[in-house]
Amino acid sequence: MTSESSGAGPSRAANVPLEGSEHTSVPSLGAQSIGARSFGLIVVGDEILSGKRLDKHMPKVIELLAARGLQLDWAEYVGDTPERITAVLRRAFASGDVVFSTGGIGATPDDHTRQCAAAALGRPLALHPEAEALIRERMRDTAVEQGITYEPDRPDNVHRLNMGVFPEGATIIRNPYNKIPGFSVADVHFVPGFPVMAWPMIESVLDERYADLFALGRSAEKSVIVYGAMEATLTPLMEAVERTHPGVKVFSLPSVDHPEHGRHIELGVKGNPAGLAAAYQQLIEGLHSFEARLGPEMVR
Repeated sequence: MTSESSGAGPSRAANVPLEGSEHTSVPSLGAQSIGARSFGLIVVGDEILSGKRLDKHMPKVIELLAARGLQLDWAEYVGDTPERITAVLRRAFASGDVVFSTGGIGATPDDHTRQCAAAALGRPLALHPEAEALIRERMRDTAVEQGITYEPDRPDNVHRLNMGVFPEGATIIRNPYNKIPGFSVADVHFVPGFPVMAWPMIESVLDERYADLFALGRSAEKSVIVYGAMEATLTPLMEAVERTHPGVKVFSLPSVDHPEHGRHIELGVKGNPAGLAAAYQQLIEGLHSFEARLGPEMVR
């Protein structure tokens, strides 16, 4: 699966709808309200599920979101099976979440994401005029680099225009690496599988469309290492802290073979800094009542 066609495979007229585009049931796109929003990630590709490639997208998306005071709420991996991709995308469109989908938007036989997005939406596919212009510009640039004449009607060049065939109503996401764009429909954003292209495209979408959601300085967390305790024993304390401090979440991260701390639990609170200190104090007092042995504290 690639993000830019190599010219292999049969040529197809770029303005002819591709397979899987005829669906009559249009899902209701999720609510677009401003406020607390969830962020999701879809990683498409057999090569990820087979282990031929390691997924680098999820750690990077977590990093990009965290730099803006946001967090990834869910992620889903799916292979190059059109029916499965369509089902995953149908849920994404209906969720109201901000979702990034990586991979499968090229024009080789194992790239199905564009067609599946159209099927999930119940919309036809069409060559996006701005995408067409960018792809043609890329092909002209490539011809100059190779010292050959650009031939727009050559079959492989016509085939490459399929990379600009998106569901009707889509908007483009500019690709600073090679100009071949991705696309967005509502809050679901489609980028190539190549990290060098996908990551700056995701970053630009975040900064251009969701800056009002950035929560810098509005979230923090504090935790402590707890030795010799069981999660089940501490669960009532965790529940009590959350009941007393709405908007604060308690987290528990057990480890059985940590190189420094051995068997332990990292127990902490996260949320609005204004309520964090009181919640953490309640947590610590509760741990003392259990006579738990405490280690280092961590603030993030």
